[in-house]
Amino acid sequence: MGTAQVQGSLWGARVRDYAEILEQFGRPLYEAVFQAAEVGAGTWLLDVGCGPGLAVQLAAKRGAHVAGLDAAEASLEIARERMPQGDFRAGEMEDLPWDDNTFDVVTGFNAFQYAADVVNALREARRVARPGGRVAMAVWGRAEDCETVATVTALSKFLPPPPPGAPGPFALSAPGRVEGLLQQAGLEPLSSGEVDCSFEFPDLETAVRGNMSAGPTAVAIRQAGAEAVQRAIAESLAPFRTSEGGYRQRNRFRYVIAAV
Repeated sequence: MGTAQVQGSLWGARVRDYAEILEQFGRPLYEAVFQAAEVGAGTWLLDVGCGPGLAVQLAAKRGAHVAGLDAAEASLEIARERMPQGDFRAGEMEDLPWDDNTFDVVTGFNAFQYAADVVNALREARRVARPGGRVAMAVWGRAEDCETVATVTALSKFLPPPPPGAPGPFALSAPGRVEGLLQQAGLEPLSSGEVDCSFEFPDLETAVRGNMSAGPTAVAIRQAGAEAVQRAIAESLAPFRTSEGGYRQRNRFRYVIAAV
């Protein structure tokens, strides 16, 4: 079973909630990467693992011609609603359905690490990028810089043990890890940065619903049932309740821009 078939069923399960709640928290990261990669008028951009397409929307507002690949058809349905002029396709990130030398910029926001072979996915990104173009890879920052690790840990008790050698969500967070993968794929790291993104929820119901929409949570629900997962999420959020009654988890993400 390919990566897309597995991930598509997970991330497509509650995609409307994801688009409404969780996706917006990545805005500072998207904008920082687009700024660093010089995305602007006339740029041809592909977002790998585009989800419901918010990042692509922001790139289009900068004047870019946009395309997106995702494993979940349900996510692409929302992306097409938002951006009818975009070129959105379902498929494998290790076998991108575009010709060589098509894009000026290829991005992957917390996406490439889901590939069965990350280096192969990055080689595909390099293939569809034009000479002199850019490939950007963004991942979670270090666990100690991400308060959402509390929720990830709470959910991990419902998940089956990962196969030996399988990377965790923070496996690529240490400085140099992403650069090394990009170099293995024949790309030249140029710059990197860290971006703070707060996950802010107005109330517990929204916070639980948002966290229930993430792909890994779908696995936990299949294993333990929705009620147990909801309870674990709520308990993990308790330390992050604000004086206004909402919930805030501060997180840091890291990106690397590489040249083709």
